[in-house]
Amino acid sequence: MATIVEQAPTLPSRPTTPPPHLTLNTSLRGTPAPIPNKHIPVCSPGPTPAVSLNTPPTSPPTKIPTSRSQLSLLYPVENFTKILETPVVYSIEPSTVADALEYQATQPLPDPKQVFPWLHGLHADNAIQLAFFVARRRALRRVPQSLRGITLVKAGGELSLARLKGAVAPEEILATDSLTGPIQQSRFIDPDPRDGFSVRNFQIQACKMATVSDIIVYGDETTHTDEVITLAQRFAWAQSNLQEQLHSIGWESGEFNTFAVQEPFRSFEVNHPDIVAIDSNGVVTGKVHDFFTSERLEMAQMTGASEIAPNVFLGPSPDPTFSPVDSAFDVFIEASDLAQIPDHKTLDELAAALDKPERPTVHFEVPGSGSILPPTWSHAEVDGLMNICRWIWDVTHDDTNREPMEHSDQTSAGAEETSIDKDGDTEMTSAPAVQAPDIARKVLIHCPDGYTESSLLGLTYFMYAHGLTVADAWVKLHREYKRNFFAYSTDAALLTSIQARILAESPVWTSRKSSGSKVSVPADPEWLAKHDGSLPSRVLPYMYLGNLAHANNAPLLRELGIGRIVSVGERVSWADRSTTPTKIEGGSHDGFEFVVVENVQDNGVDSLMGEFERCLDFIDQGKEDGIATLVHCRVGVSRSATICIALVMKEMGLTFPQAYCFVRARRLNVIIQPHLRFTYELLKWEEELRVRRGEPPRRELEWATVTREIAAMNRPYCRS
Repeated sequence: MATIVEQAPTLPSRPTTPPPHLTLNTSLRGTPAPIPNKHIPVCSPGPTPAVSLNTPPTSPPTKIPTSRSQLSLLYPVENFTKILETPVVYSIEPSTVADALEYQATQPLPDPKQVFPWLHGLHADNAIQLAFFVARRRALRRVPQSLRGITLVKAGGELSLARLKGAVAPEEILATDSLTGPIQQSRFIDPDPRDGFSVRNFQIQACKMATVSDIIVYGDETTHTDEVITLAQRFAWAQSNLQEQLHSIGWESGEFNTFAVQEPFRSFEVNHPDIVAIDSNGVVTGKVHDFFTSERLEMAQMTGASEIAPNVFLGPSPDPTFSPVDSAFDVFIEASDLAQIPDHKTLDELAAALDKPERPTVHFEVPGSGSILPPTWSHAEVDGLMNICRWIWDVTHDDTNREPMEHSDQTSAGAEETSIDKDGDTEMTSAPAVQAPDIARKVLIHCPDGYTESSLLGLTYFMYAHGLTVADAWVKLHREYKRNFFAYSTDAALLTSIQARILAESPVWTSRKSSGSKVSVPADPEWLAKHDGSLPSRVLPYMYLGNLAHANNAPLLRELGIGRIVSVGERVSWADRSTTPTKIEGGSHDGFEFVVVENVQDNGVDSLMGEFERCLDFIDQGKEDGIATLVHCRVGVSRSATICIALVMKEMGLTFPQAYCFVRARRLNVIIQPHLRFTYELLKWEEELRVRRGEPPRRELEWATVTREIAAMNRPYCRS
């Protein structure tokens, strides 16, 4: 479909991959839509840990003191006024709420060994989970006595307005019948999964933490005080009933209390704006870190439009949420899975329209990456792809440096069917010329995320405009043009099969031949045969995050300037053949320097925090030497992602939520998945880094909020 308009409109998203809503309402009624093309890979936990497994120490000695239980300004409760006697509900002022939240943020988290595996979820009926984590150690199922949190609950449950930092809806933690049934029978949801195995139960953490927290209930301007107090009473009964249940089986239980805020929400907005996430009008304040917005901002920064050839740019679809539509572009080409290749007539009309006195903006769609599949692609599809490249070349070059536009109607075939002379050089064929615009225009090739659907046309035109082979195009676009992109294996196979055709029609390649230079298509490099289209993700200029397949492709790593490898729990195959474990632990092989982290599986038991220093020092040394480091595990989303997040936190001074979103955005289509224990250790790492900088421990967000937000971000991609 082609459109000619006087001014560039706001571009609609494709229905198959809509961009996410910018909202902080992560309750079930307001889950943001998924970011296009992302997916959650499956991570194997490895073998079941032995019963006698001694988990590696979670961290080196730290200056942060640990106590049996976290301290809180809400306990003991002698200074609070009772609203109700049975069960007891206390009144709390907005100022005290703000002080209590700030104090809690400065309390060190308990040692991971004190709260895991309980946080994983250990339901009495879940034989698989219990066998993996607990075996005969029944005591591990007990509720940790070291935890004491604060759970904010908004009466009414509408979190799209008047939301305090970390607030949840009642239905997230109270059983359904407890919301309307007899108040004395109120109870918490039992969040632990009854079956299955997972070390990524992020969705249960807010509810689990509510059972070891003091509860604060508040409402917005439309909520009557009686409703707030009644809901607080239900929570007080739920706490009492849970305590009685634990005592009946001989388990200890902490003493937790319920508080009700009777002042209007306006008091928080006026006097304590730093803990207001969304105001009474539903406006995001920006005072509280929002994972969804942060990821979108990081993606926008990473994928901003950049020039890949004269007057041709790759970038994301214009999003007025972050910036106005760029009026500097004359042509917008959207890559879409649903699009058809424009025909000759359409391209001719668009070219003619660009020369009109009013200088309209033109829009049209092209097939996205992965939509032209070898070996079943048709000649017409490749002809159309080449016509688009020629059309872009002509509209982006003025008459002084442009040849007449030609349509490609020749037989589309692989390299072996393209005309090649006796020296192995490709020969140019021509078709009837068509009138082209007489002024160079600026073209934006775009897609919703800025790096997936647009990659096929982007790479094809990059090869065409620069006269590059497939291998050279992949490396040059990434290294020299600093462009992050994701291409499918089918894209790599297609472009490899039509490489000679692209070069034969490339104006640059043709000019080399006409100048008398010896020009031939070089043989494909060794790494291309093992290449699946994707590159390891560039998190920082000197640090890449990838999977085992990336690590096993040593020639590709050399092309990318990677000379150092951190292998987390997995070894590269090409080094194992001639390097013993003792040599590879901190040595080199075949021009690569290695660090290998042994005996760390993705099982929710093994610790990584004790390995942070060694790995980060190794990466820093590479930075000083001007050599990039690849950090990998098997899939490249959990163990290796944890190391990368730890380095970003240290080097950039970011909090865990900030660093998580930074790395997540740069892993492109693959969603990073550090499991619960690694996530917890990264929050402990945040504490450690603050101490090293001479700052008091202070978390930006609490454990329950962090895990809840990660669960909400992942929900659209989870298999139901």
